[in-house]
This record gives sequence, structure tokens and C-alpha cells, in this order.
Amino acid sequence: MSSNPDKTISCIDCPNCHKGLFSVFENEDLEKLNNEKIVQNYKKGQFIFKEKTVPRGVYCIHSGNVKITKVSEEGKEQIVRLAKPGHFIGYRALLCNDIYQASAIALEDTQVCFYNREFYLGLLRSNPAIAAQTIKVLTRDLKFAEHMMINMAQKHVKGRFAEVLLMLEEFYGVYEKDGTINAIFKREDFGHMVGTTTETSIRVISEFAKEKLIELKGKRIKLLDKARITKLSNRIN
Repeated sequence: MSSNPDKTISCIDCPNCHKGLFSVFENEDLEKLNNEKIVQNYKKGQFIFKEKTVPRGVYCIHSGNVKITKVSEEGKEQIVRLAKPGHFIGYRALLCNDIYQASAIALEDTQVCFYNREFYLGLLRSNPAIAAQTIKVLTRDLKFAEHMMINMAQKHVKGRFAEVLLMLEEFYGVYEKDGTINAIFKREDFGHMVGTTTETSIRVISEFAKEKLIELKGKRIKLLDKARITKLSNRIN
């Protein structure tokens, strides 16, 4: 990880500030944010924070994608939710005065803006609008994690994989150029989301491609038959 104290990203000009947690701020408030943040860069696979460590602040994702993962007692990794540009991570443990219950890992080269503990908690105490926005963010993230857990617990492997594909397309959208899901995942990551081995994940991906449910375009995936994928997922709304 490398830090950039020069604050090359202006909070006033950043689109993430105008659609995320700080969307209630005026330019004067955003200027204060700009003076407090530390820009940090993480390479693909690097930890942004680790499970069972003490939170020092909160992170806003400026670019890149992040997975929030938990490791079982058996050493198996489970992806509990995902985060993309504009999303905040690390805030729950801070609010609860708790250690991190999961780890955040960069899925690709990722840049985040870090705000220290005292500054963020001060915002919550002094700005009711930020407190309300934080509740909205917490609700959204809990809904995503709950949706994943419920659907993954009640389905067979192919159904779980179909559900993950639908969730990824909804979460990241599609790449306009070719209609592929606008994110890149390793086969291992699919296994961690589905709750199976990398080998099984590779096999199911291959089967879906042969059945013309999906098309593999390099490291990207395009959904070819969303109706069949939805039926296979036996989706729980």
C-alpha cells in the first residue's frame, strides 16, 4: 500500500462524493473533507484492512473493486459482500467500537480515500444528515450480505452460481462495448462467493458456457440467457 498525502483527488470534483455518503455536503464541507483525507493505493490482492484488527478510520473507494471476506475456522474464505467506487468500508466496526469481523481485499488495483476515526466520528456527532446517510449505507450493505447468505444457503451449486451472476450484473452493471459484466473476477473468487472449491467453480463456468447461458470474453463474463439463468437460480426475492 502507498499513501499520497498530496490529495490529488479533489472531493469537490469527485463524482463519488456527490452520490455517496457525502452527497448531502456543500462545497465548503467537501473542502474540509479534502483537507482531512489521505489517498491510499492498493495493488490487486492487497489487504485494505484485516479481520480481527482495530479500525483506525473509514475508507471511501475512489476506483477499483473490493471484496469483504471472512475466513472460517477451517480456513475457508467466504465473500460476504462486495464494494465498488463510491462505497464506504470499515465503518461498521468503527461505529460499534469493535474489531473488524471481516477483511477487505482489493480485487484489482484500487485507490481509496481514508478518513481517520476522530474526524469521521466527529462528523456523525455534528452533522445529523451524515448520521442518516450512514444508516442508509449500513442498511444497503446488510441487505446485500443477507441476500447473499439466504440465497446461498438454500440452493445447489448451479443455482448458487446463477444467483451470483445475476447479483454481479445488478451490482456492477454491464460494459457498454460488449455487454459483459463490468468487473473482473478470478475463478477462485467465484468459488468464494458461491461457497465451493475453485475446481468446482471452473467446472460450472465451463458447463454454463457450453449450455449457452454465458459467454466468456477473456476474463469477463456476458449473460446470454438471463431468463434461463434466473429460472436456474430459483431466485428468492
